[in-house]
Amino acid sequence: MDQMEHEDQSNEEYHMGHAEAEQVLDDIAFYRTLIVNVVFIGKEGADDWVLIDCGIGHYSKRIMEAAEKRYGRAKPKAIILTHGHFDHVGSAKQLADEWKVPIYIHPMEMDYVTGKRDYPVGDATVGGGLFSLLSPFFPTHQADLSKYIHPLPNDGTIPFLEDWRFIHTPGHTPGHIALFRDKDKTLIAGDAFITVKQESSMAVFIQHQHVHGPPAYFTHNWEEAEKSVKELASLQPVVAVTGHGLPMEGEILSKQLNELATNFKELAVPKHKGKLH
Repeated sequence: MDQMEHEDQSNEEYHMGHAEAEQVLDDIAFYRTLIVNVVFIGKEGADDWVLIDCGIGHYSKRIMEAAEKRYGRAKPKAIILTHGHFDHVGSAKQLADEWKVPIYIHPMEMDYVTGKRDYPVGDATVGGGLFSLLSPFFPTHQADLSKYIHPLPNDGTIPFLEDWRFIHTPGHTPGHIALFRDKDKTLIAGDAFITVKQESSMAVFIQHQHVHGPPAYFTHNWEEAEKSVKELASLQPVVAVTGHGLPMEGEILSKQLNELATNFKELAVPKHKGKLH
């Protein structure tokens, strides 16, 4: 084991025992892996739960620790990925190896998580924050998940989540999805919109809560991103759990999401981009 791997393992072991999901609803909880959230769907103690996204790399043990505190020894029925960026699939292979469960993703994301295509390099010129400046160095080639990955059905249904449907929300990536439960208007938005200014490391550190567009440094089709935000706003979600930032609900969520949808070009699209694409 080289020095870097040893440090990663030591860091992960140091944090073991402190990983605990925060409850949003009785059957929804989230756990933040440094800069990005993973979501647990299933009531505490249930044996039919599902994991949404897998966070950054080297967090598999902490995610499993949080899962065990919530569900005991029950493994998830599946892993659903909102998209394939490194901070959402970083621990996917390790988790699937351990749990031996299928992973599902939109068909348009399959090439990015099976080694066939790489995402575009991050854009350091947008957002003005540290994460934007560092984004060209973020991984664009993901781990090959071919052993476990399956395309989501074309009809919007989600395996093992009977009350939920997925909505294709391209823009941030070609096959990005959000998950929506109509009966209580609960939304898991991925990075279609987020509740923290992700370009700014300070905003991420203090988790200042406000609805923002998708992380600008990794969004490459702003026209599609705008359409996706408008579609999600039209659902009038009551609760939203996003890929980055804290969950939001109620009137403040509705007001800020509608404002973003109405003024997307001014609030989300980087000024120097000019045209949406």
